[in-house]
Amino acid sequence: MEDKSCCQKNAHHTEEFKRRLRGRLNRIEGQVKAIQRMIDEDVYCDDVLNQISSAKSALNGVGKSLLEAHMKSCVAEQIREGRDEVVDELLYTINKLLK
Repeated sequence: MEDKSCCQKNAHHTEEFKRRLRGRLNRIEGQVKAIQRMIDEDVYCDDVLNQISSAKSALNGVGKSLLEAHMKSCVAEQIREGRDEVVDELLYTINKLLK
């Protein structure tokens, strides 16, 4: 049987965590579709920009949740195993998220 631990670059989140993330992503998808409709309907630019800001904030929230879970499980596990190079990978990922 194949090992699906983080060291093999696979996540191992609980079904509940994945369910919550999917729910949040579904709501974000709805927000993005609403933004598309707003543009198609020539809604006032400021209103569209506020919706875009809300969607970005929601997506950032998903990223923060996933980053926290990643640090508490995958990263911690690899550090315990002596694979400190995971810190560089984590820093690279954080820098990308902050752009």
